[in-house]
Amino acid sequence: MSQRIRPPNALRDRSALLGVTPPPSGRSSPFDQSSSYEPSGHRYADDLENQNDEALEGLSAKVKLLKDITVGIGNEVRESTIQLSQMNDAFTETGGILAGTFRRMNNMAERQGCRWLWYIVFVILVFWFFIVVWWFRR
Repeated sequence: MSQRIRPPNALRDRSALLGVTPPPSGRSSPFDQSSSYEPSGHRYADDLENQNDEALEGLSAKVKLLKDITVGIGNEVRESTIQLSQMNDAFTETGGILAGTFRRMNNMAERQGCRWLWYIVFVILVFWFFIVVWWFRR
């Protein structure tokens, strides 16, 4: 248990935590020992600030684009809702017209008795005859 407790300054000392830093691998790195940047220097902080500003501008542009897309989707949904309600009204009106037509046709059929049924059967047979003749003559 006593080995797990360390003094607070030991946690802040990098060399105590990580040991000796290995030599550079030859790859280019912003943390290269031969570069003119000093991690604690003012120029390095300015570069990081500029990179943060560029990233912030990029994110702001993406957020604006997403906002424009969502506003466009909202407008499209509103227009579609209006169009669907107009179509619903038109179908309701058409249903009313058809119901009135069928009601009148039934009233006419009741007044004429059974003759109308024979007329409809005759029309269907003639129509069927023309379709059969047309089908075999193609």
